[in-house]
Amino acid sequence: MMPDEPPDRNNQLAVTDKLARLRRFTPARIALGRAGSGQLTATGLRFMLDHARARDAVHAALDFDTIGQSLRERDWSVVHVQSTAADRAEYLRRPDLGRRLSPAGRLAIVGQQRGSDVAIVAADGLSASAIEINLLPLVDQLRRLLLAQGLTMGPLVLVGQGRVAVGDEIGELLGAKLAVVLIGERPGLSAADSLGAYITWRPRVGMMDSSRNCISNIRPAGLSPEDAAAQIVGVVKLAFKHATTGVRLNDLRGTEAISAVGPRE
Repeated sequence: MMPDEPPDRNNQLAVTDKLARLRRFTPARIALGRAGSGQLTATGLRFMLDHARARDAVHAALDFDTIGQSLRERDWSVVHVQSTAADRAEYLRRPDLGRRLSPAGRLAIVGQQRGSDVAIVAADGLSASAIEINLLPLVDQLRRLLLAQGLTMGPLVLVGQGRVAVGDEIGELLGAKLAVVLIGERPGLSAADSLGAYITWRPRVGMMDSSRNCISNIRPAGLSPEDAAAQIVGVVKLAFKHATTGVRLNDLRGTEAISAVGPRE
């Protein structure tokens, strides 16, 4: 008979087995294994691939013409504007420029019909792929649920080189009661295609991030468009009920879970 393995060896195998089973439920970097004192070649290659995908998501340009055409084919009224950031490089260096509309963008918004209940804004943010993959199925679901609540919507505003706070200016110019900003979130090494939804009551320039609610991780491997739309509309309903969003809405709801956070941009 072979002698029993040392107890510490048995414990190590048990831990390894548990971690391996846990990997089935998360893309997080756990139980990666090792070769001697270093990582496995496959692990290093996977890291480089994920890092490249994250960089590509940040630097890639969004095809607004194709997105806009697809939205119009779905009977959306679409307005395409730019922030004050001149290009991607300036956008990444100067976050403040992505929070305000260009002069031409302001003129385009001022010419739209005012006074809707909800202004929907979609911005490339820090992941063009997040918008390309998730925007159309999400807004299809979102429109259906908002109309079912008897809420009116203005034009869907597409913003190039935009950040979350640009929705405040757009919502204010449109005279909307509430703004929903759909934006590509900052990529991580396990998700480069995540979309975030930021909901703000009575949007206006200069608002604090604590006045918003956020629903994030909207992507094929995360929160589905159907579930995301339901959660967004749930927050919208409460916002109209209490005439507020953000930390104040969380306080009014007591222990019920809504996330009020700053932008992941």
